[in-house]
Amino acid sequence: MMSRVLLTLLLLASGAMADTSPDQSSRPQYKVRIHINVRIPMRDGVTMSADIYRPDSPGRFPAILLRSYYGIDAAGLIEQAAFFALRGYVVVLSNCRGRFDSDGVWSPYVNDPKDGFDTQEWVGQQPWCNGKIGGFGLSYNGFTQLMPAPLRSRYMKCLVPLICQQSNFGHIYNDGVLQLNMVFTFGLFASGRIMQPTRLGMNSAGPGFVDYESLFRALPLMTALDDITPVPHVKEWLKHDRYDEYWKSYGIKEKYGEIDVPAYFVTGWYDNLLHENFRNFQGFRTSGRSEQARKGTKMIVGPWSHTAGVKPGLDWDIQFPAAGTIDILAFHLRWYDYWLKDLRTNVDQEPPLKLFVMGANRWRTAEEWPLPGTKFTSYYLSGSGKANSLLGDGKLQLTAPATSSPDRYEYDPQRPVPTLGGMISTHNHLQGPRDRRPVEHRDDVLVYSTPPLTTDTEVTGPIELKLFASSSAVDTDFAATLTEVYPDGRSILIGEGIRGARFRDSLENPTLIKPGHIYEYTISLWETSNLFKAGNRIRVEVTSSNFPRFARNQNIGKPFGTSAETVVAQQTIYHDGAHPSRIILPIIPATPASKAN
Repeated sequence: MMSRVLLTLLLLASGAMADTSPDQSSRPQYKVRIHINVRIPMRDGVTMSADIYRPDSPGRFPAILLRSYYGIDAAGLIEQAAFFALRGYVVVLSNCRGRFDSDGVWSPYVNDPKDGFDTQEWVGQQPWCNGKIGGFGLSYNGFTQLMPAPLRSRYMKCLVPLICQQSNFGHIYNDGVLQLNMVFTFGLFASGRIMQPTRLGMNSAGPGFVDYESLFRALPLMTALDDITPVPHVKEWLKHDRYDEYWKSYGIKEKYGEIDVPAYFVTGWYDNLLHENFRNFQGFRTSGRSEQARKGTKMIVGPWSHTAGVKPGLDWDIQFPAAGTIDILAFHLRWYDYWLKDLRTNVDQEPPLKLFVMGANRWRTAEEWPLPGTKFTSYYLSGSGKANSLLGDGKLQLTAPATSSPDRYEYDPQRPVPTLGGMISTHNHLQGPRDRRPVEHRDDVLVYSTPPLTTDTEVTGPIELKLFASSSAVDTDFAATLTEVYPDGRSILIGEGIRGARFRDSLENPTLIKPGHIYEYTISLWETSNLFKAGNRIRVEVTSSNFPRFARNQNIGKPFGTSAETVVAQQTIYHDGAHPSRIILPIIPATPASKAN
């Protein structure tokens, strides 16, 4: 039973917290009571630790559940819990297994489906709960909502997964390429029962003593962290370098048909889980078990990185207006009030998609993804075989070249192309819409640009590069970046992607390539919404590395992470009549019928 040793928070409906709720939503009207270190039993006898914030009033209330790997006093969670408790919700903040005061052994993700379900069942049966639960949480804590969803607790009614994945394979690997910066920083950050940010150099509170530049370059990858501390879960991720049963066991990629509750997904155009959020949105909308899951699910995407609704980076090379932010607590409240309290907040009447169009700096709504009327338009790579660097002759054009000399560059894993901008959850100084010119001056980066655009061109939707290429190696990577080039020369990152050559046909059954053989590669540059302004140019970069965001392909074809050997690869990119390399852009016609607000 729950301890009745209670603390009363001095947060009154009239005072301590500003009310920013819409008129239709719940108003603050309660004092708040807190239960500290409540023990929640799991099916195997292990107990989880939770703090519970509830209205200081008799009766039953809807509950909001967060299961956290970060700790339950992190990132403003106490303020968020108080916000909802003031408004008539019981908020349960629980640590995941083996984290902080929760018992058991910490193994990221693998226990969360069952532990999440058991926690939901426990909360739903408490005397203060009316039998309705909503989920919340960001990043790992967003995924803890999704993993138990296919098990269908009868108490769960809605989810709000902020910036999270459908499959952890899609989080750890991008089309077969390890997201190194995330794996090594997160791996160390979460290597014990609690966070270790200061000594690991993960925040600004202290100096940190980890030389990440050297750490990222350490080979073989399997033992790179051992000198600091062995991290079993990182070794496990490296061992499972293809999409196998290990990843399927706790992901939801194949399980949307078992999910019967709606979700409101939140992500940003520069979030490292942007692509996974679109996969989740599509999965719920097309394959959900119930009509509520299919028709009720929504998504909002703003000009954010690995945050939810807050202002973008102030040091980005392109700035976005305040209109690109949302009140994240009021956003949650409207959703919960509709699904958990049956209040008329009108959230059900809104279109399922709300997208911030960068460049135009406005929001648009849509009923489908991709947007109705999208014209998928091919821009073909062309040139005379000298597209190396922004000083080369690479062109991007609307007609396929009948003849065009191939471009060549050397990919040396010891001299990788550095990460500069993009969809990164770490390294704030690198993430977001950065000016790519320092990278584009390299000879191992091929650059293809359009002439200045004659009209504004909105690109909203998924982006793919079809690339015909050969390599002297038995395995390698091909990477691509989409930028918008301004008259002053700035080349601002819009989208990016990478493809492991051995994963060209399958993520489950990779095969090595034949040196010198031409293959067609499909490289997803994820999704975006950007208005390319008249007078600016569209640019595509092609290379073979993006380091340290992604691990370097060592070009050797040996079992992943086990060798320190590297080989230089000679790469050839083809763009002629028989090999029409092209980027396919989702262009939105400029018509009055476009929905925008």
